[in-house]
Amino acid sequence: MSESHRPARQAHIRTFGCQMNVYDSERMADALRAAGYASTDSPESADLLLLNTCHIREKAAEKVYSELGRMRPYVEAGAREGRRVLVGVAGCVAQAQGEEIPRRQPLVNFVVGPQAYHRLPEIVGRLARGESQLEVMAEFPVEDKFDRLPRRRSVRRPAAYLTVQEGCDKFCSFCVVPYTRGAEVSRAAEAILAEARELIEAGVVEITLLGQNVNAYRGKGPGGALWNLARLLQALSEIDGILRLRYTTSHPRDMDDDLIAAHAEIEALMPYLHLPVQSGSDRILRAMNRGHTAESYVSLISRVRRARPDIAISGDFIVGFPGEEEEDFQETLDLVDRISYAQAFSFRYSARPGTPSATYAGQVDPRVSSERLARLQARIAEHARQFAERCVGQVLPVLLERSGRKPGQMVGRSPYLQPVHLPAPDTLRGEVIPVIIERADANSLAGRLSPT
Repeated sequence: MSESHRPARQAHIRTFGCQMNVYDSERMADALRAAGYASTDSPESADLLLLNTCHIREKAAEKVYSELGRMRPYVEAGAREGRRVLVGVAGCVAQAQGEEIPRRQPLVNFVVGPQAYHRLPEIVGRLARGESQLEVMAEFPVEDKFDRLPRRRSVRRPAAYLTVQEGCDKFCSFCVVPYTRGAEVSRAAEAILAEARELIEAGVVEITLLGQNVNAYRGKGPGGALWNLARLLQALSEIDGILRLRYTTSHPRDMDDDLIAAHAEIEALMPYLHLPVQSGSDRILRAMNRGHTAESYVSLISRVRRARPDIAISGDFIVGFPGEEEEDFQETLDLVDRISYAQAFSFRYSARPGTPSATYAGQVDPRVSSERLARLQARIAEHARQFAERCVGQVLPVLLERSGRKPGQMVGRSPYLQPVHLPAPDTLRGEVIPVIIERADANSLAGRLSPT
């Protein structure tokens, strides 16, 4: 059989965690495609099984080992068929644990950190040729991985992610990101604009810019001058074909005047801001090393709302941080009421190995933090419900992204990132259309096409 007609090997990638991991998995698929691996949703038929891991949540590493155990039958079945099935671990758990992973689970053939996945073709090539039995690359390489990745090919929807910044210099006491993603690094503006044009050529009309602290973006622009995120957003909005822009995740300390003004001035920038606060207690915020107060956060949100009155605010909260008392928690509930979030994500604190807060005194009883979390989520849900109900009766522009569960149904996103279900033909996929919102459900809106 000629090389051109030889069936491609197949790679199955399973993704855990944040939007950046989704982006990374897409780019890993691009890199592996260049090495002769087609993507598959079926682990049973795969020649390469890859876990793209996240280290943020509780017991993240143990979940990875559990998932690796489930891969053994696929490896053994491949061996019976005369196929060698490679198993790899990528992402933040790979960065944090490195060589410990294959020691604990000998099934693993390679480990690659989030800053080295552009080397996947050479790694799997050496393994497939028998030149190596185990590959571990969990370091922060000097070269820019984005310069070595192939063109984007793994885009299937009209909305896509685009990483512009990685790493974090904030060192919040609960967070592993500085240790697993490294220091803050921004991509050059020209490279980002080029990738955006590739996405548009592939049919994308909405781009979400990603970064661990995306609003800390300071990338080299044409001529060598540094661009901030507002300048980058402006340049992106001027590219033909881009209808919508978003960005996540931001830090309050990096929300500058230019970016606030951009929400008023850039039509394509959607009226949605995810700005984590983590706690409403200044005492806890100091212990978290957040670098802002509850009042400075509220003031910042007020400035954003003056610039864009209809903006939807989202946030993150950690409940049960070491030393948190009921009074601190009540201050968090008070802040939720003052901001009135359109949505927010909340989690029970869990100690991450290697972070300062893991050794703090005053670790909160899990039963107490679980009870507080339930109260916080109920308060957030009430504000989210009120925001959604205010959308009923409005005509909102909705980007239709995919088919719904029901025949003749499409699902899209409102400007406020809410899922919207409505009867519509599949021919409208990728279009931004006016939709009359008729109902607000628990986690989505329902409507119908507007006649105008």
